[in-house]
Amino acid sequence: MYQRTLARFLRSNQRSVLVLGPRQVGKSTLLASLAPDLTLNLASPRVFRDFVAYPERLERELRAAPPHVRTVFLDEVQRVPALLDVVQVFLDEYPGRFRFLLSGSSARKLRRGQANLLPGRIHVHQMHPLLACELGDDFDLDRALAHGTLPGIHAEHDGTLRAADLRSYADTYIREEIQSEALVRNLGGFSRLLDLMAASSGHILNVRALCRQAGLGYETTRRYIEVLEDTLIMFRVPAWSGSSRSSAVGHPRLFLFDIGVRNALLRRPLDAPLPDERGILLEHLVACELHRRLRTLWPEAALFHYRTRSGAEVDFVLEVGRDLWGIEVKAGHRVSRSMLRGLASLASRSDRVNRRIVVYTGERRQLLDGVEVVPLMEFLEELPG
Repeated sequence: MYQRTLARFLRSNQRSVLVLGPRQVGKSTLLASLAPDLTLNLASPRVFRDFVAYPERLERELRAAPPHVRTVFLDEVQRVPALLDVVQVFLDEYPGRFRFLLSGSSARKLRRGQANLLPGRIHVHQMHPLLACELGDDFDLDRALAHGTLPGIHAEHDGTLRAADLRSYADTYIREEIQSEALVRNLGGFSRLLDLMAASSGHILNVRALCRQAGLGYETTRRYIEVLEDTLIMFRVPAWSGSSRSSAVGHPRLFLFDIGVRNALLRRPLDAPLPDERGILLEHLVACELHRRLRTLWPEAALFHYRTRSGAEVDFVLEVGRDLWGIEVKAGHRVSRSMLRGLASLASRSDRVNRRIVVYTGERRQLLDGVEVVPLMEFLEELPG
């Protein structure tokens, strides 16, 4: 099993937690490794039927639990949101008696079910596919750009089987299972939009253009995009505008949560990344590595992108406390001064820009006109993890 960075946070204190993330990112494996005394797997049809009909059964079982039963794991809790009310009762009435470990794959379903998300009572974490630091020596750039880093898929040594698993994940889970949970009704329209979103992953979001291409209304398109975000299949990188909003482009960029899933949805060859897509895939990788560190690993950081109406752009703007990092990602082995114009534009907009960085695939660190030119792996190693 891969050593997940989230594990040390969960082991460092005894607070109850809710871990949210897409299917197959390792939530159940991680929480089970904490050795719970009682586990309810609500993905099991039998367990689901028992507790969806009688959620109060959990209260009766916990009141009758012997003293050694202290840690309770509710897997896929979004399937029976009423159980969260029972969790609140025990957290409020019997503080310190139980520690609850909750997992879920759909924040939207919890909200739509008017679930009690236990504010102030539990810590909420997001779990993602593997970081490069979690893979360690197993990290291979070409493999990550082609197959992504979902744990179960990455652990498969046969490349042909990895590709088949990815296509199955994309078709079965993202298309069919999202519909089965009643998150969308028009599967055909949702599938068309999903393909378009995969093709535009990493680009600036243009909802009206997606409406036309998918043949969907504006509100339907907007709602389906929200479904993808709420199920953590996609994440948003908002625009950074600084103090002068008039000259900045305010639309966000959206990214699929895993590069391999993106490639599978687009029916790309999965034996190796396509050469003409290497730039966007490398940018996608850095976006995922930064996004996956927010909140738990890097709570003082926020991620943005920068683009002006005149065409100046920076791939990522990282706000770390009061400081700003401008980050450009280049797939080449050389960096020229012409690649630094966006970073110069960003620096001219704010005196808080204290790091300007170009991440590239070369082997040695450089300094070019005050800009740090950093090899990809060195950059990733410097990030919290």
